[in-house]
Amino acid sequence: MDLDELRALIARHARPDMTTDIDGVLVSKVEQPDPPSPSMSGTVLALIAQGAKRIALGDRVYEYRAGQYLVASVDMPITGHFTEAGPERPAMGFGLILHPATVAELLLQAAPGDLPPGGGTPSGMAVSDAPDALVDAVIRLLRLLDRPRDVAVLAPLIKREILWRLVTGEQGAVVRQLGLADSNLTHIARAVRWIRDHYTQSFRVEDVAQLSGMSVSAFYRNFQAVTAMSPIQFQKQIRLQEARLLLATHPHDVTGVGHRVGYDSPSQFSREYRRQFGAPPSEDAARLRGATPGTAPALV
Repeated sequence: MDLDELRALIARHARPDMTTDIDGVLVSKVEQPDPPSPSMSGTVLALIAQGAKRIALGDRVYEYRAGQYLVASVDMPITGHFTEAGPERPAMGFGLILHPATVAELLLQAAPGDLPPGGGTPSGMAVSDAPDALVDAVIRLLRLLDRPRDVAVLAPLIKREILWRLVTGEQGAVVRQLGLADSNLTHIARAVRWIRDHYTQSFRVEDVAQLSGMSVSAFYRNFQAVTAMSPIQFQKQIRLQEARLLLATHPHDVTGVGHRVGYDSPSQFSREYRRQFGAPPSEDAARLRGATPGTAPALV
């Protein structure tokens, strides 16, 4: 696999915010290893062109490097960082945002027998070696950045090709469930969205299971399979990440921030925050001044 052209394209078009002039396409260039930082994964394909990255999701750790890709089919709280990067050899990555409606449309148009069978509930995240056909499509998509006139017509076609390589590839089951309205992953994604939207509220697992259309035992089992966390652990991750974002702009209001994200006990908030981020809220807030955690997908 020849990644030289992919690296050259990323180096030429990388911006600080990772965006490009093609909707849903991200590129990144990082010149030094960064400390592990929390973020949301997004639903995304991330392909490494140079360097390596490590992602922690619950009790699972995913590592991917040049020539490998990671797919995330649920927007989940993660901690990640590049482990190999330097000024002479920066880490470089490509990302493509995955939309359930686009996956569903592709699956509907596929002929019977074109898609490999799937079984069980896949994890919401997976890593594989990138086949040459996938890398070739990514390179052709990024070439369009040098030909803006062609973007409107050709970019949707090439993005569709990339998606087809994913749904028919080694991790196809992870991506296909993103577009299946009645898949277990889709039911869990509905619960994930509800918890994210109501993260400050206490909830009963039974109620969220009912919202997802599952029995409590099936819901708990599938939630753990997809996210590597229990529903309550997932809520805690969301609360602490939101608290960190708030502390970046309100560093002197630790008690108020804890209360805003759902903690009634300041001591519990401080204890769980320190366990998550390695420093108490007030100390971490001082570190965060002038460096607000980003909201872009952290996989690229």
